[in-house]
Amino acid sequence: MTQSSGKPIVKLTGVTKTFAQGGLEVKALRGMDLTVNEGEFVAIWGPSGSGKTTALNLIGALDTPTSGQVELEGTDLSSLSRKALSQMRRDRIGFVFQAYNLIPVLTAFENAEAVIALQGIAPAERKTRVMAILKEVGLEGMEHRRPNELSGGQQQRVAIARAIASNPAVILADEPTANVDSETAEKLLSMMARLNEEKGITFVFSTHDPRVMKYARRLVGVVDGRVDTDRAKNSGEE
Repeated sequence: MTQSSGKPIVKLTGVTKTFAQGGLEVKALRGMDLTVNEGEFVAIWGPSGSGKTTALNLIGALDTPTSGQVELEGTDLSSLSRKALSQMRRDRIGFVFQAYNLIPVLTAFENAEAVIALQGIAPAERKTRVMAILKEVGLEGMEHRRPNELSGGQQQRVAIARAIASNPAVILADEPTANVDSETAEKLLSMMARLNEEKGITFVFSTHDPRVMKYARRLVGVVDGRVDTDRAKNSGEE
């Protein structure tokens, strides 16, 4: 099992987030404090509306907090320009969404390559890296298939390949097992746990799926927009 290095990757301090909804204010986060260290495999869990997806969106710089501070690798995201924030998302954060978010007209290879193509990496290096990653996630021989030629589980594997191709600091996975069956979910989670163990990739999930919670090494329970429980699991514990 990969041990956390103790180096903070993600840090939320007193984070609040309020949305306007139908003329009302909805307080999604109410002063969240959370630190995730390098190499962790963390599940932020809680019921629908608890704020877990909001927290993930703030960590991923897809949204901004109403108050409080969100840091990634020691950088306060609110201090960055729009361009620098976009580069941070591209280079340091990998995203895995429940709806896969693949580009329909691109092949599995092209989808997995998309982020690192934007980084300006040379075509030869991109091909070498992406082919190795597709093999790593069990898609060898499927690189020329488009999303509609892949199962849901295979599409999610492409999304995971895309997320890790850029060597990000952290991968954020929002309900990654929501649209696949139980057997496929187990395979995906086992694969992500292996990537965490063997490569030290940091994963942060938002979920209410017990299967994700079983694989997580640390469980952060969120209730009403605050961290309610936070515990590391012992080796072998489910």
